[in-house]
Amino acid sequence: MTELRVRPAGPDDLDAVLAFWKTAAEGTSISDDRAGLERLVERDPDALLLAESGGQLVGTVIAGFDGWRCHLYRLAVHPERRRRGIGSALLAAAEERFTRLGGRRADAMVLVRNESGQQAWRAAGYGPQEQWRRWVKPLTE
Repeated sequence: MTELRVRPAGPDDLDAVLAFWKTAAEGTSISDDRAGLERLVERDPDALLLAESGGQLVGTVIAGFDGWRCHLYRLAVHPERRRRGIGSALLAAAEERFTRLGGRRADAMVLVRNESGQQAWRAAGYGPQEQWRRWVKPLTE
């Protein structure tokens, strides 16, 4: 495989990220639009990490830190590039970021139906917290 490069996304990357998620990510989110990504990158320029190989986008993760908790979202690897260490490299970069910022524990959003994703998270040392449930309220229609 061509050398892997992990870097923060910039404003010029956002359309490519949205298109990539349609191929590589499981499910969609209310935040999966250009305006949402623009807000993310403006607020925290280092949160959206991209993995590139041979000039191609092959993976993403959002490593959000609010000053208290470390949250991981949108870990996605191109289907034809999975099981080659890309997800592990993205998680390592995210965890290094969290440690630098003073984070002590990371959590990940993983769809219940995403069995292959759950296996990948387990392999990376993450596990479900059965005593918690996510509660949500949409703030927009």
